[in-house]
Amino acid sequence: MVRDLSVLCALLFFSALTWADLYGYVDENGRAHMSTTQVDERYKLFQRFAATKDKKQTLAVVEPTMPKVSQRTIKLYNKQILKVAKKYGVEPALVHAVILAESQYNSDAISRRGAVGLMQLMPDTAERYKVSDAFDANQNIRGGAQYLRDLIKMFDGDLELAVAAYNAGEGAVIRAGYKIPPYSETMKYVPKVMSFYRKYQERI
Repeated sequence: MVRDLSVLCALLFFSALTWADLYGYVDENGRAHMSTTQVDERYKLFQRFAATKDKKQTLAVVEPTMPKVSQRTIKLYNKQILKVAKKYGVEPALVHAVILAESQYNSDAISRRGAVGLMQLMPDTAERYKVSDAFDANQNIRGGAQYLRDLIKMFDGDLELAVAAYNAGEGAVIRAGYKIPPYSETMKYVPKVMSFYRKYQERI
């Protein structure tokens, strides 16, 4: 989750200012903005205050819903994911999480920006990792896992920044001062992948 928002969330919580949903966004300068209402389209629902059975209110993180993908489909790629994850030192759960977020295990997926395959490799990324056919599941997973490995190394093991860079590019993370870039898509993408990652950790 975006660090600045987390800090502000905690301050609001412990100060007990208002028991209400929290909306927020990070601007181009990396500054977090919070509100108990959705002021405009920039503000996204970040955390929700919910009542428990004993009517005490607690802070609950809004968890992204995992898309429904059959276990049969997942198993088609699990062996290759385990193989490349071990080879490149990336957790299988993270590779699964990125694939689920990027293509929902559709090897024929093409984005409007031209990203291709299971891990939605852009043409320059595919070329960088010698992926000659991005629609080929084995090559695509290999290239995506190598890219994740390099991003994790680049950002000193910070998985959130590595995932942000996978979505927005490493240059965007660096320009943002080694923080999650203040792009709406990336700010949604990072918590989604991290949520999927944690859930896959429990399964694998």
